[in-house]
Amino acid sequence: MKKTFKMTLVALSGLLAFNTTAVAADPTAGKEYLEIRQAPSAQKEVVEFFSFYCPHCYNFEMQYKIPSKIKAALPKDAKLVQYHVNFAGRQSENLTRAWALAMALGVEDKVKTDLFEGAQKNTFQSMDDIRAVFLKNGITAEQFDGGINSFAVNGLVNKQEKLAEDFKVDSVPTFFVNDKYKLNMEGFSDSKDNDDFIKRYVDTTIFLLNK
Repeated sequence: MKKTFKMTLVALSGLLAFNTTAVAADPTAGKEYLEIRQAPSAQKEVVEFFSFYCPHCYNFEMQYKIPSKIKAALPKDAKLVQYHVNFAGRQSENLTRAWALAMALGVEDKVKTDLFEGAQKNTFQSMDDIRAVFLKNGITAEQFDGGINSFAVNGLVNKQEKLAEDFKVDSVPTFFVNDKYKLNMEGFSDSKDNDDFIKRYVDTTIFLLNK
């Protein structure tokens, strides 16, 4: 299957069906989510696969703030992890490696916005351009140069790539919960508006964490 950016927001999808009389109900298997495995992970976890090149990932992150809303709603024993994919954009592999470095240094929030902006504007021509983003946001040259090909970063690169393969990720953004459930974007097409979509998406994620 061809790997693509996934159309996510109801305002963009063209699938919006206005339904002002719908009554809130628990999310339904086969609609808002799909069960992809029988056994859940040992730890409660939400995993998002995204690309800095993906315009819908950009909207999810920067405009609609769905990852941050999910993170704010997480129970204390759960976490949100974001992994970058390699199949979108000419500097995708370098961005996956750079994101691994950001995770290793714990500076994801410092560099995320500029990495999104640079990729969306297609300004990254090489790892040097990505390196400049890190230096601009307070990461030292020694931290970047000493870490970008380190053992820890290599391990995180491999982990991102392996999990994307294991989960058969072919579009982004895509969210998985407890290694068992996958959020199904088409199942939210009957949302009344963007605010309703965002709330249902976040609520479904938390519902699945506790299922």
